[in-house]
Amino acid sequence: MTVRRINPPELAPPIGFTHAVVAEGTTLVLLAGQTALNVDGAIVGETIVEQFEQVLTNLLVALEAAGGTPSQLAKLTIYSVDPVDYRGHAKEIGQIWHRLIGRDYPAMTLVGVTRLYDDAALLEIEGIAILP
Repeated sequence: MTVRRINPPELAPPIGFTHAVVAEGTTLVLLAGQTALNVDGAIVGETIVEQFEQVLTNLLVALEAAGGTPSQLAKLTIYSVDPVDYRGHAKEIGQIWHRLIGRDYPAMTLVGVTRLYDDAALLEIEGIAILP
């Protein structure tokens, strides 16, 4: 299996994501959207930073259960009810990312939405991982 992360010089340098990910000879894992739900089904965290940590933890639990590791994340879509708030806390969010995942970045998209399935949820993240 090979995974190549591509950041063409013709595009703006990526900060916290990769422009393209190419995988060959792999197994694809599709990760359902995760919110900040705890095991009891309650949203954890009042702020976007607190919820981001729970959301990312939930996504990584699902990935591990499927046999994957954080470095195998290839694509994430982040749905945020307040993208301005998300960007305003990019430094703290980045610190959580580095602590839980490291410095590997998948291709990512941030989408602003009016609301999510859980009323108290501020974000939801779904993903695709590439396993050997």
